[in-house]
Parts: sequence; C-alpha cells; structure tokens
Amino acid sequence: MNNVVLIGRLTRDPEVRYVSESQMAVATFTVAIDRPVRAGQEKKTDFPRVTVFGRQAENCERFLAKGRLVGVQGRIQTGSYTNKDGQTVYTTDVVADRVEFLEWGDRNERAGGGRPAPQQSTAKDEGIPDGFQAIEDDDIPF
Repeated sequence: MNNVVLIGRLTRDPEVRYVSESQMAVATFTVAIDRPVRAGQEKKTDFPRVTVFGRQAENCERFLAKGRLVGVQGRIQTGSYTNKDGQTVYTTDVVADRVEFLEWGDRNERAGGGRPAPQQSTAKDEGIPDGFQAIEDDDIPF
C-alpha cells in the first residue's frame, strides 16, 4: 500500500510547465509540515515536494500561493538522476491524486493569512470555479 495524506503550507508559489507532446500541465510545489514534538524538544519541519498533473495542476497554479494551507492525497515516488558533477542524486516526491485548497482565493490576494477581506465582487473575480456559488459567512448554518 502506498498512500500519503499531508496538510501543510506552501513554501513558494507552484511552478507549472507543460509536457510538449500532450500539452499536459505539470505543477510542482513544496509543502512545509511541522512534526509533532514533545515538550522541551526543538520544533522540526519536513518539506516534501509535491507533483500534480493535468487540470488539477492548472488549478494549483491559479489558486495556490506561498503560505496557503493545502491538503494533498497521493503516493510516494522515489527516483534518481546524475547531476552535473557526475554524482547520483536520489529524490523522493509525493505524486498527488487529489489537492484540497484549504484556504481559497486568487494568487493575487494576500496568501497565508487565512480568510481574505470581504469585498463586493462577482464569483469570477473571487476565483470560484465554474459550477460553484459564492456564499457569505452569515449563510453558513454552523
């Protein structure tokens, strides 16, 4: 079984490239995840690199920004390559099947600070995907 579930904050904006043959989008980003620590111990953080493909990669580029909270579900994939010095470099990545945007907004909005300031705008301006409707906090029953 190879299943990974992570929640963390982006360390920088996602980088997107397109595979030339199929024009499929490939997004990569790194997530900062704090390890649980006992009292008196030093805080430690892991920084796994995440790779996302297709439409989901394009959505990551559009909606994610440095500091945003994100949930990732996928699998671990290891690999290796030879660098310019002739040394073998080993890699470990998370290949995402699903990415949940736990903090919403366009990349132009302030990232990492939680909920953006309320403003009057259309759903398109707020970056809400097609098929979804904007709602106000007052409309939520809990």
